[in-house]
Amino acid sequence: MREAIKALHAHVAATSEHVGARFAEEARKIHYGEAEGRSIHGQASLDEARALFDEGIEVAPLPFLPDDRN
Repeated sequence: MREAIKALHAHVAATSEHVGARFAEEARKIHYGEAEGRSIHGQASLDEARALFDEGIEVAPLPFLPDDRN
């Protein structure tokens, strides 16, 4: 399982743009046609992710391993 999660993270990093804390803002811009369509990843709070979902913007959390934050 650990290797699968690491592989998932590597794939996301290699195939999308890291937008950091601007994730919710960038996701909205892409969804509403205000920015170029592309794959992105970054951070969003639970409230931000729920708001995106409520707007019909597809998002998915990436699982973290306990030692990934140390």
